[in-house]
Amino acid sequence: MKKLLVFAAFLLPSLLPAQDVKQLLQKVKDKYDQVNDYTAEGKLKTNVLFIKAPVATVKIWYKKPDKLKIKNEKGVSFIPKGSVNINMNNVLGLNNYEAILSGTEKVGGTDCKVIKIFPLSDEENISRATLYVDEQQLLVKRSVISTRENGTYELLMYYKQYAAYGLPDKVELTFNTRDYKLPKGISIDYDNGADKDKKEKTAPKKGKVEIQYTKYSINKGVPDSVFN
Repeated sequence: MKKLLVFAAFLLPSLLPAQDVKQLLQKVKDKYDQVNDYTAEGKLKTNVLFIKAPVATVKIWYKKPDKLKIKNEKGVSFIPKGSVNINMNNVLGLNNYEAILSGTEKVGGTDCKVIKIFPLSDEENISRATLYVDEQQLLVKRSVISTRENGTYELLMYYKQYAAYGLPDKVELTFNTRDYKLPKGISIDYDNGADKDKKEKTAPKKGKVEIQYTKYSINKGVPDSVFN
């Protein structure tokens, strides 16, 4: 029994950092949990090599825990498949995971804790995630999320007017165009890269989608029928 107690006492200091990391993540989650639902309006800009798309006016609906819909008011939204299911609740809502602190990095001039998250269940769509957390404001400023089926996404979040709710004024989503799947029936203008060397043409390309939110309506109720 004494050996077990000594062993446990030896392990305790090494476990405390992991406990502290999970406590920080819980505080961040508590902030995001203030939002049960929202309806938002914004401007969507698509920057993908082989797509020529104008800036679109979009409407966004969210309902806890993971329902999210983005609709182009006048056409198709060029959003990567799977990315609409990427939001902080998907990561912060994990129950069975390990988390480690991987240092500190600046994001937009702010020192952020770099936290690596590893889900322990094979049933989770997320295979791993890295969050850059502003410990003072309890906000996720950047995230890199790898999924089992739809590749890896990087998100940069810019906060201002709605920071108290953990809602960004602007989101930049970066992804590998190799994993991009167009909506069925959509025709596009391809850039065949004829003036570029073969190495550049075959290299993985990054695409970016930006959403600039112009208005939020928070916790006013969103019916499930919106997401059908």
